[in-house]
Order: sequence, then C-alpha cells, then structure tokens
Amino acid sequence: MESAPLLSSVPGARDDFPSILYGKKLLLATESWGPVNGVSRTTRSLVEYLRNHGVDLLLVAPDFKGDAAKLSHGGAAWERRLPGCALPYNPDLTIVYPFHLGDVYRQAFRPDMIYLASPASLGFQMLLQIRQLRAPPPVLLNFQTDLSAYSEIMLPSPLDQFGVWLLATVQGFLFRTRAVRTIFYPCSAIRTYLEGAGAPVDRLIQLGRGVDTVLFTPAQRDEVFRREIAPNGEVILICVCRIAPEKGFEFLAQVAHRLSAEKVPFKLLVVGGNRNPVVENKVKCLFDGVRNRVVFTGFLTGTALARAYASADLFLHCSITETFGLVVLEAMASGIPVIARDQGGPSDIIRHGQTGYLVPPHDLDEFTILTQSIAQDTERRSVLAAAARQYADDTTWEKINRQAAWQMADALTYTDQESHGPRPHPPHPRPGIIATVMEQLRLVLAVSIVYGMWLIAVVPLIVHGHRFVPRAWQAMQDQFQCTRPLRG
Repeated sequence: MESAPLLSSVPGARDDFPSILYGKKLLLATESWGPVNGVSRTTRSLVEYLRNHGVDLLLVAPDFKGDAAKLSHGGAAWERRLPGCALPYNPDLTIVYPFHLGDVYRQAFRPDMIYLASPASLGFQMLLQIRQLRAPPPVLLNFQTDLSAYSEIMLPSPLDQFGVWLLATVQGFLFRTRAVRTIFYPCSAIRTYLEGAGAPVDRLIQLGRGVDTVLFTPAQRDEVFRREIAPNGEVILICVCRIAPEKGFEFLAQVAHRLSAEKVPFKLLVVGGNRNPVVENKVKCLFDGVRNRVVFTGFLTGTALARAYASADLFLHCSITETFGLVVLEAMASGIPVIARDQGGPSDIIRHGQTGYLVPPHDLDEFTILTQSIAQDTERRSVLAAAARQYADDTTWEKINRQAAWQMADALTYTDQESHGPRPHPPHPRPGIIATVMEQLRLVLAVSIVYGMWLIAVVPLIVHGHRFVPRAWQAMQDQFQCTRPLRG
C-alpha cells in the first residue's frame, strides 16, 4: 500500500512559519479542551503555536464542568463553549446538543478556515452543516480518536459491530465533504481504517505528535519518590492513561496477577483517573489480590507527571484503542523503555527490540514473560532507555505544529486559486434570495437530522449509562468482571 508522504519529506522542507496565516481567522473546534488526555494536550500545543504566530483563532469546544480555569476565570475571550450532555461512564466526554453553525459565526467571525480536532459530536455537526454552504471555507481535520474501537469494546454484542459499521459510514460520508482539504491521520492502522471507510485517499496526510523533551527527561528521576513507591527496592512498572475499560486495564491486571504469582518484586504505578468514581472503582477491583503492589496516583500533570515517568523502570502500554499513544512518546523521552500491545499508534512509534517491544495484542503469555525478563535485566533496560530517549529527541512540538500550519497555508492558497483563477465561462451572478433561502433550508434540515440522531442514538446511550435499561447496563458491567476472559 502506498503511504501518503510525511510533510517533513517534501523537498525543500519549510522551516519557517507560513506568512500567509498572519491575521487569518481560524475557527478551531475540538471535542476535548480541559480534560487530561492526549487530544487535549495535542490541541493545546497547536493552539498556543498558532496564536503565538499571529493567527486570529476562535476555539469552540463542548462545555466541560471539570475545567478549573474556566470556573475561576470564566474562560478565555477567544473560547466559545457549547452546551451538551456528559456521558455517565466518562464525564470528560460531552456530546454536544444540536446547534446552528450560523450562531457560532455570529458570536465571533466568519472564518477563513476551519480546523476540526478529533471530530465527533461537535465536528460531525459542523461537517454536516458545512456541506450545505455554497462557498464554505477550507476545512482541515485531525483524526485523533478511534471511536469505532471504543464502540467495539464498550457496546455489548451485536451492537458493537453495528456501532463500528455506523461510525465508518458516517465518517466516510462526512470526510468526503468537498470543503475538506486535509485529513491528518496519526498511524498506518488509522490510514487503513480511513481508506476502508471511504475517505478520499488524496487528502490523507500523516501527522505524528511531538513531545516536550525539556519537561519529559531522565533528569526528572527522583530517588526519594522511588523509595516512597517501592520502599524495598522493587522494580517500578508504570501505566499512564485515563482509568476506563477501553484502556486495557483488564489485560494489565492479568499481567500484574501473573507477575505476582511468579514472585517478581515489582510495584505498578497507575497514573490517571476518571471523574466517574463508579467506573474508576470497578477498574480498581480488577487488581484485587495484588492491591499491595499497585499504587494509584490519580491525575498528574506537569513536573509531577514527568517525575512519575522518569522515576519508573518500565512503561506498560496495554490499550489497543490509541490512534497515536502520546504517553508512549513521553515515556521514551523520559528514558523509559516501553512494552506495548502491537495495535494502533504505538506500533508506528516503538522500534521493536531497540526502544522497546511490541507484543501481539492478545498474547498475554508473551507480554508477561517479556515484562518479567526486562524488569529483571538492568543492563538491557539501560540500553533500551538510551535509544528511546534518542528517538524522542528527534520529535518536537515545534516541528509537528509547523507541519500542520503549512497544510493550512496550502489549503488557503488552493482555495484562493480556485476562487480567483481563470474561468472558462463568465462568473455566475451573485446568488439571489432564492439561493439564500435554499441554503438556509438545507442548514435547517441538517440540524433536524442531528436532532433525529439524538433521539435514535444519543439518548439511548445516555439512558444506558444511567442504568435505566437493566440488560444494557448488565452488559456494560460484564466488561469489568475480574474473571471475564479476554476477547479474541
């Protein structure tokens, strides 16, 4: 399969910020702005980069009740929050209520371009309405969350396969919108998925992630912290992610139980949390029997997070739903080798046998044996750690964000050429009242479709989460049973 070229491989790679973006109006819509996750951190890095280089940016995101900055300062002037309903099993994820794109424009400006980060309930609505516009601005979207993988894990059979099919159908339809100029994808597995969903191949551009190598560094290693976690000198294994069933905690718990049975001296440091205590506690119950070996820190950020990474000996990545796996790159920057299940984003990051190891996604035996072997081999860990850090040194946010900025510049240039280039026929007259009315009717119809989808899909999902449907709730509970076998 022929892969889309990385922007950095383009001859005469552009090392400066594109001047065409100075003063341009950008509407950036993201599904996550506030929660501690990869999408939020990646988007925040891009937003800061663009604003620091003179882009007039409006950020649109779902309302997030856990946003401490908004609660204390009322949010930034360049932010707009849209109301929605937080999912019960993951309060960090809000499904936006139906809205009219024109209302967003009227609150700020008519944008020169639109950027959709990890489009879901917000991004899908925008794309559906953008399809109805006569002269839409160019759109770039960044596919960062594999919703179909979440559906397959979270929904009971046979709804899981229906959810996968439905998402692929909707995404393929919306991503073919003529205004969409670029579809960023993070790894080869996601490219394969997008091609299967019907996304235009000529618009697919691979874009990785950067890492702050000043913050995440082996120098953050803290021996006092290590003694607090492992007072008897145990090897420290670390996992960093949101505590949720789709993050592979069932697999991780079984690894921990097997290591304990083999008398391996270890402590497992789990960094992350979930604002729904019911979900968090059900995940924690998976570790009953080895709780004396597991330390849950809750959410950590900044230097506290960097210290946790660098103070560990080995990073275990058990999620198979990651489109990239930013935590893997942060661990490598911290000089920590990684063992990961060979699916999704980590498969493109880890150099097997050099910076870490990749294990077949459902091979619990191999994962456990490899973890035990590396945990007990200090010299081997040191060699892997040095190579991991060297790999991370070549990946910076400055480079990644500049690549995204140049794609925005190319989209603007292409759109400008389309609108001002030579025409084989005289230009069409300015649309009259009938065309304007028809456009508004199409927008109203699009919003009506969203209301229909709320009734068909979203309301049952929320009802399911609130236990109003016992059978559905029981199916969800089964995902957390400590004795439940692994999916094949």
